[in-house]
Amino acid sequence: METQELHRGRLLDHIQLVVRDIAASQAFYAAILESLNVPMGGTGDGYFWADELFVTAVDSPAALGVLTGRHHLAFQAQDRAMVDKFYETALAHGGKDNGAPGERAYHPGYYAAFVLDPDGNNIEAVYHGDATRSAASVSITF
Repeated sequence: METQELHRGRLLDHIQLVVRDIAASQAFYAAILESLNVPMGGTGDGYFWADELFVTAVDSPAALGVLTGRHHLAFQAQDRAMVDKFYETALAHGGKDNGAPGERAYHPGYYAAFVLDPDGNNIEAVYHGDATRSAASVSITF
């Protein structure tokens, strides 16, 4: 087995979205993830992935022929400018407005933008304000 290294947070191992049009979704997610400085992990016949997000076509073996439905995913942004860039990029790549960039009442400093992806999932980029991380991610090697 080849050594692989993964970076994981503390709560979720991965999320899978099943979509109608894999090409449209890949174009949308590749663009918004680039705006958030998140590299694409890989692609294959009927799927792509980045970090903990896996997106598959409805006719892929992993999907079992069923769409996942509407979900809300929130991506971390490094600053307010990154939230703004995410929003502009998403709209330019097939996303629909679901809440322009701005402060929200969730907690002081919560700055976010919301868009709907090509399948109607509510996709958010959020900056929580100045904070210090203990680590960029958890590194898992096996």
